[in-house]
Amino acid sequence: MFEFAYPWVLLLLLLIPLLGVYVVCWKKRPSIVVSDAAPFRAVRGRRRPGFPQLCVLLAATLLVIALARPRSGDERVVIRSQGIDIILAIDLSGSMRAYDAPGVRSGRELADAVNSGKVKNRLEVAKEEIRRFIEARPNDRIGLIGFADLAYSFAPPTLDHAWLLAHLEQLEPGMIGDLTGIASPLSSGVNRLKKSDAPRRVLVLFTDGRNTAQNRLTPEQAAALGKEFDVVIHTVGIGSRSAFVLVNSPFGGRSFQPMPDEFDEKLLRSLADVTGGSYFHAADAEGMRKVMDEINQLETTTIEQPKYIEFREYAPRLALAALVLLFLALLAESTWRLRLP
Repeated sequence: MFEFAYPWVLLLLLLIPLLGVYVVCWKKRPSIVVSDAAPFRAVRGRRRPGFPQLCVLLAATLLVIALARPRSGDERVVIRSQGIDIILAIDLSGSMRAYDAPGVRSGRELADAVNSGKVKNRLEVAKEEIRRFIEARPNDRIGLIGFADLAYSFAPPTLDHAWLLAHLEQLEPGMIGDLTGIASPLSSGVNRLKKSDAPRRVLVLFTDGRNTAQNRLTPEQAAALGKEFDVVIHTVGIGSRSAFVLVNSPFGGRSFQPMPDEFDEKLLRSLADVTGGSYFHAADAEGMRKVMDEINQLETTTIEQPKYIEFREYAPRLALAALVLLFLALLAESTWRLRLP
């Protein structure tokens, strides 16, 4: 990026030709007094600019350009953000292997949709939308908790989202148990967030089941802790009435069997209400996408983007060059360019 800080100063360049006429034609030169100028009238010559005059004109041009402050620089944007701390608590119980496929009427049709990749299990759907959610929030510290019988922290709130996404990819249904303990991820997440210095602290709980694990705290008590430490809890119930699970048959084959909708909507709604959060329902992949978009819009981050430009100034160099030219002009007129008329 190159520019002049004071481009209007360049109008002075229009005076340079006038200066040239003055220096070459009108400026008085050293002279001597003679009694009769007649012998000199026969000598006719054209006054041409010499080296000193050219140096003066060039120096004047450089000084005008220097006054306009030519400069080049790189524009930079500094992002100052007040991010929020978010923990995503994901159900890893065995039921997250289920497939939600509204509109599918037969096992054969579902098998074709699964094999083609059009329908994915609940955890894969959640992971895909959570990945998109994380990528859309580069200024927030985001952590990851997986839970089944108990809760396990896979990543504390961090700005290293590449590392976070690597842990997200490793999650599998049933990897830490088959029960669903809702109190454990809530209490674990609140414990992580309670000492945070972020202006807002949020925990988002994703589950497709009822609370079937016995923990030291009840889900309601864990939500009360969230309220005490100013942690907002959003809950997402995953599942639909058109859900299927792949099971092994007694004869060695595998088939899709209908699976009832199991999550406790009343409990999830009450947990969110305690902390001023919101409850969402994701019936399928499209529902999960809408849920994550709503949460993304709900939890906004304050971002300032002041701009500054680092400039390299050329005026001092131009002024120095002009000074050198003026010195050369003076030196020339005082030495080898010294002439009598």
